[in-house]
Amino acid sequence: MGGESSSIGALVPTVKSELGCNDNAAAGQREQEQEQEQQQPEAMAVEEEVAMTDRDMLCPICMQLIKDAFLTSCGHSFCYMCIVTHLQNKSDCPCCSHFLTPNHLYPNFLLNKLLMKASACQMAKTATPAEQLHKALQQGYEVSVKELDSLLSLLAEKKRTLKQQEAETNMQIMLDFLHCLRNQKLGELNELQTDLQYIKEDINSVERRRIELYRSRDRYLTNVRMLGDDPHAKLSWPSLIEKRGGGVLPCFPGPQSQCHMGSSTSHNWKADEKTPSGSQIIQIKDANSDLDSQQLTQSGLVVARKKRVHAQFNDLQDCYMQRRRSSTRQSQKKDERDRREGYSTGLEDFQTVLSTFTRYSRLRVVAELRHGDLFHSANIVSSIEFDRDDELFATAGVSRRIKVFEFSSVVNEPADVPCPIAEMSTRSKLSCLSWNKYTKNHIASSDYEGIVTVWDVTTHQSVMEYEEHEKRAWSVDFSRTEPSMLVSGSDDCKLRTFKGHTNEKNFVGLAVNSEYIACGSETNEVFVYHKAISKPAAWHKFGSDVQDADEDAGSYFISAVCWKSDSPTMLTANSQGTIKVLLLAE
Repeated sequence: MGGESSSIGALVPTVKSELGCNDNAAAGQREQEQEQEQQQPEAMAVEEEVAMTDRDMLCPICMQLIKDAFLTSCGHSFCYMCIVTHLQNKSDCPCCSHFLTPNHLYPNFLLNKLLMKASACQMAKTATPAEQLHKALQQGYEVSVKELDSLLSLLAEKKRTLKQQEAETNMQIMLDFLHCLRNQKLGELNELQTDLQYIKEDINSVERRRIELYRSRDRYLTNVRMLGDDPHAKLSWPSLIEKRGGGVLPCFPGPQSQCHMGSSTSHNWKADEKTPSGSQIIQIKDANSDLDSQQLTQSGLVVARKKRVHAQFNDLQDCYMQRRRSSTRQSQKKDERDRREGYSTGLEDFQTVLSTFTRYSRLRVVAELRHGDLFHSANIVSSIEFDRDDELFATAGVSRRIKVFEFSSVVNEPADVPCPIAEMSTRSKLSCLSWNKYTKNHIASSDYEGIVTVWDVTTHQSVMEYEEHEKRAWSVDFSRTEPSMLVSGSDDCKLRTFKGHTNEKNFVGLAVNSEYIACGSETNEVFVYHKAISKPAAWHKFGSDVQDADEDAGSYFISAVCWKSDSPTMLTANSQGTIKVLLLAE
């Protein structure tokens, strides 16, 4: 004790066995990581060695594993086909440039065996177990009958399992498809039932309206017959007829309807039992024949309108259902107090579409105006516009001229080339015209240089020029609410897609009114569409008066169209310089 010194370290508390186990596990994990770190360089070295070995087995020419190895007299190995092909062009070794001919080539049997083993090892690494088994059996691997039976049993079980899984998957996919199809068809059925209910309600509404019209007609006919039986009323008929200049009183079809004739020279017509005179009999026969012809004409028009309905039935059906569903949705949000009982807003809207669409079927030429050289390309009319009162119209195009015509003169005078009442020259080709909606003598134009000009038709001079565009100005239009303002630019709005006309490379005319759209075509035709129907309601083809010009007729196109205000009359012009006044007709 005496000379020795001792020290007492810090007291360490006793650790539970569970913590000790965790420490042992952590220590074991660290040892495994250290072993893996030590093994990684070795594995990398092995991989590098294998890679080097693989590179030694590559053909120096094709850089692929050597196939059918042949050795040269200088000690290099190549694929037989590679070295033979090389020696057809050169007589040297590709590796050392030693002189070499096909006679200096020898089969390398040892390398071929090594290559076969390397190929087998490579397949063992990358091939699936099935491929390995297939390869082993092909190479003659000896298997006993018992092993084959066990193997076949395993394969049969695996095959059955795979078929079962595939069948279950197919059934699940089929079931999902059928559920989706059922839901879709149920939705379509509900929609169809709703549509059928709409149609049923509308049929009842139309039938009620029709009965009301028949009753109204019958009441009118009854009043007419009562008036015919009243002797005092008969005495007043001659004076009535004299005021109207004589003629036929209204005649309505019916089982006992009568037609009464009057003459401007009659002064007294007594209701007696005398036989009518010969002239009266002739007049009655003529009146009856006129009424019969009117009824036949009316019947023919009804048949024609029904044919137009059947020809565009699909589009009309879509239009009806769209309007009917929309009106129902709106009526669910708010009460339609102002609509008649049993007659929905959607049905009224569709009735308007149906009557306006079936009203016309063709375009009739009212007048035709031709000016300029038929063979000159500068005759293209790019814009045509009516003035505020539809009394004048102006044309413009690539001829660099604005011409103003009087509409009544073009329609009523037989001359082929009426003279314009005003003409203005411009510096550039024109693309669009627009009359001022308030000042009658002001018209605006846009040209290919991007300049918008306001002209005074009376003085034939420009009033104002706007150089706001850097490129071609395609359109210009005066404001309808503020006549001192105008807008110019390009047409970038969306519309319904209307199919029938052709428009791929040239600008064609387009104009709208309250119900119809007029559109030009590159086929030298003008088409008229109802806004609710995608197919044309009427069309007209421009003809060419140039002899033997059938091949060139396809180069003409309708370049400008314009509607007359609240009228089925339109102005159309084509690239040949021909202007026509067209009228929608039945």
